[in-house]
Amino acid sequence: MHEEQLFRAALNGETETVGKLLASGGDPNKPSEGEGLPLCAAAAWDRTEVAGVLLAAGAEVDGREAGGWTALLWAATNGHAAVARVLIEAGAEVDATNDDGDTPLSLAARRGALGVVQALLEAGADHEKYDGDGDTPLDIAVDWVGVHLESALLDQIEQDGWEYVVARQYAKDGTELVTVAGRSEDGSESEQVQAQRGHAAIATLLEDAAGTHTPTDRLVARALAHRDIDEDAETWWIVADTLDKRADDETYEALVRLCLSEDAREREFGVDTIAQFGVADGDKPFLERTLPLLQKMVTTEGHPQVLRSVLAALGHQGDPRALPHVLDILSRPGHKRTMTDAIALADVLPSEDEEGLALLIEMTGDEDSEVRDWATAGLAGLAADTPRIRDALAARLTDSDLRTVAEATRGLATRGDERAAQGSERVLAESDDDYARELVSRSE
Repeated sequence: MHEEQLFRAALNGETETVGKLLASGGDPNKPSEGEGLPLCAAAAWDRTEVAGVLLAAGAEVDGREAGGWTALLWAATNGHAAVARVLIEAGAEVDATNDDGDTPLSLAARRGALGVVQALLEAGADHEKYDGDGDTPLDIAVDWVGVHLESALLDQIEQDGWEYVVARQYAKDGTELVTVAGRSEDGSESEQVQAQRGHAAIATLLEDAAGTHTPTDRLVARALAHRDIDEDAETWWIVADTLDKRADDETYEALVRLCLSEDAREREFGVDTIAQFGVADGDKPFLERTLPLLQKMVTTEGHPQVLRSVLAALGHQGDPRALPHVLDILSRPGHKRTMTDAIALADVLPSEDEEGLALLIEMTGDEDSEVRDWATAGLAGLAADTPRIRDALAARLTDSDLRTVAEATRGLATRGDERAAQGSERVLAESDDDYARELVSRSE
């Protein structure tokens, strides 16, 4: 009876019940008859907290159910990155196969589960390992790039006389999650299937891992196609990162052409990518070619989103020569201030520039907490140490945003200002944000 209760509680994410059942003698490694292992249930249904409790109680991380399924295989096939990382940290075998020869990486690639693929690659999963059909994860991902996902899912469950609905939402990794659900006319039967639109990003990551040189235009097409699909442009930035690492003249010139394109979306991608092209270990070999290009675009660019990318790119150059152009953008009528403004300004600001410093200090008091946070971080990181800077930082110690308080504390502590203790005490007493707490702890 314990086994069935434990399995059901794990499947439903009932952490407290799982704990009580384990405390009263429940065996985390004993499968429920006709069901399976509690850890596999937790992994299949994204019950991360429950998975941690089961592992702490001695659940075998690579315990197998019927068909050779492990918890990590279940997490991968259902696209649950957070629980996959918990399992990996607990020592799960990242290249384990089920009886059909599927690996976690091949299953995640088939689903389009970008977050799981990233977790597996970071853990050293074998990207060249074949599945039971003789396909590598890259083969699988490439086959799915460009597939009409809704139609492919419908083909899997379509039956005569059934009704179907399609739902779309964001998965936790930022890719679009597509669900196709069907039921019989009398409502007695139902079925649903899911997949994520992460295949283009996954293919790019796996090509990178395999050392495959995919043509630039093909990669750009992937980025553009997903710009408005992913929640935070995940595919866009993965492709940009892949191109940046090439650091060759041919790719650079292709990006320049994009920056000069008549299509605003192409210009945006070109700028976003060229901003950090070839940058490694602090070296910026393309700076003297990129900076003039961006400076000219400040004058010629009329599209607001592309101009925001130009602003961010100028900041990435980290060169004081960009300051007049950054100030030009920030002072334009109708310009909507965001955290990018604070980041770009701080990145190019010489400490002795009074106009830029005044604007950055003004941003530390902006009504938007993200702007205040990044402006305060930028001010804290300046090399200069003046009463004006110290007082501006101290003014943020009473800020309602505790990350801003932590950044101000760091800046004051770096300058040996005793007021840093006030900020440190407040953050440690009021904040549960790990980043903020670590920042002030390092400052003590």
